[in-house]
Amino acid sequence: QVQLVESGGGSVQAGGSLRLSCAASGRTASHYALVWFRQAPGMEREFVAGINWSGESTWYTDSVKGRFSVTRDVTKNTVYLQMNSLRSVDTATYYCAAALRGIVTDEYDYWGQGTQVTVSS
Repeated sequence: QVQLVESGGGSVQAGGSLRLSCAASGRTASHYALVWFRQAPGMEREFVAGINWSGESTWYTDSVKGRFSVTRDVTKNTVYLQMNSLRSVDTATYYCAAALRGIVTDEYDYWGQGTQVTVSS
């Protein structure tokens, strides 16, 4: 079992920044890729960014490239999503997920509860 706890959400004006954190715990947590999804009201859940178990490989959806950065502290089993130049379209609930199969897969094994990000224009 892997437990995921997100933090760092909040409200910010357009152009501002936020940093989300996701702490992964459990005996095998270090083996998992950790990724971020988001879901806006009335929209499907969308992959945002992810990082592999070692922190050496990352993946981003096109709409956040150059603005968001995903990093991992392997000593703390924590993944961070630094979000800069935020836009109103980034408003969503952000979820952390863990996947043993890698960053981009059709199955994510564990999910966090989510943290709300609201960007006002």
